[in-house]
Amino acid sequence: MNSLRLRVYPDPVLRKETEPVVAFDDDLKDLVAEMIRLMNLHDGVGLAAPQAGVSSRLAVVFHDGMLHVLANPVLLSSEGEQDGEEGCLSFPGIFGNVHRPSRITIRHNDLDGVEHETSVEGFLARAFLHEMDHLDGRLLIDNFSPMRRAMARKKLLRSKEGEDAGGGSSRR
Repeated sequence: MNSLRLRVYPDPVLRKETEPVVAFDDDLKDLVAEMIRLMNLHDGVGLAAPQAGVSSRLAVVFHDGMLHVLANPVLLSSEGEQDGEEGCLSFPGIFGNVHRPSRITIRHNDLDGVEHETSVEGFLARAFLHEMDHLDGRLLIDNFSPMRRAMARKKLLRSKEGEDAGGGSSRR
């Protein structure tokens, strides 16, 4: 299954609400392996299935040497506040300050379908929520002020025009 590619804004799949994962089988394991490959290829911390063109309620996050596979994640509780800069593989070169809870508890399934309740804080809470936003069609720029959102869209369009003209794109 080496056919998935990173989807970049304004690809419509990024705005779709995802379908729950129902089959916890080898196909799911293959999909997760391909998502991890894609995330690593693009130097990401996390990747949601829609970013790979798949409308499934599934995300992977790699942090501090640990891989987290989140199938059907649901936010159970949140507390505290944190502000921090976020980027997104689907918005190359776009970064912005995002306000999020500092601690969260989620319910999710693992690759075998076993249900877990997981509590995380700090950067990992931010990463989980960022990927979970993707599963509901919510994107990084939706968390920006209207002015910052307009600036980000303009930058993305300029970048896309440069690619279409054969100029390529620089990521960093």
